[in-house]
Amino acid sequence: MFWLQRSFWVLPLIVAAILGTLAAIVVHNRRLRSVYQQHFVESRRERLFLAFLGFFIAAAVTRGITLAIHHDIGPFNNVTMRGRHIHHLVWGILLLLTVGYLWLVQIGTGSVSSSVWMGRLTCMLYGIAAALTLDEFALWLNLRDVYWEREGRESIEALAVFGGLLGLGVFGRSFFHGIVKEFTQLSHKSPIHGQPRPQG
Repeated sequence: MFWLQRSFWVLPLIVAAILGTLAAIVVHNRRLRSVYQQHFVESRRERLFLAFLGFFIAAAVTRGITLAIHHDIGPFNNVTMRGRHIHHLVWGILLLLTVGYLWLVQIGTGSVSSSVWMGRLTCMLYGIAAALTLDEFALWLNLRDVYWEREGRESIEALAVFGGLLGLGVFGRSFFHGIVKEFTQLSHKSPIHGQPRPQG
């Protein structure tokens, strides 16, 4: 069975080790924990950040492992079942379905009644699942394995677009809020000498 293959456990263990190490550093370092709590007072922004973190770590590790497999570096191998290559896209889809189901039954949703730690975990898992799925976007778009061909670039583009959207949600909110505020203030001023428009 595929779960008995060493290759099956490499990606999840590396990603879990990196995310676990980062979490331990933040939890045990009082100054970092204070900075984290100041920047993520809003639950939605923290959830986006954790998904963003899981996404980029999983994407980097996945690309690194697939490069190592492609160039026959180290102990890495494809996961197979009865001679069939099981793409990491499959694990991404299964993980997305799992996280979606947990959110449907109100586990880890970020609501008041939901566990904060389960919410953090499901957000990271969502980011990881999105990375695994989008890293093989070209495969589901072309319905054939084009990972190392010219069409494989579509996967990198899909990763970049989704990663950009996550990043915008985390880091761009205050910027866009500032732009809207500035335009609102400008619209209340008259074009002559910056005087407020008369109320009518």
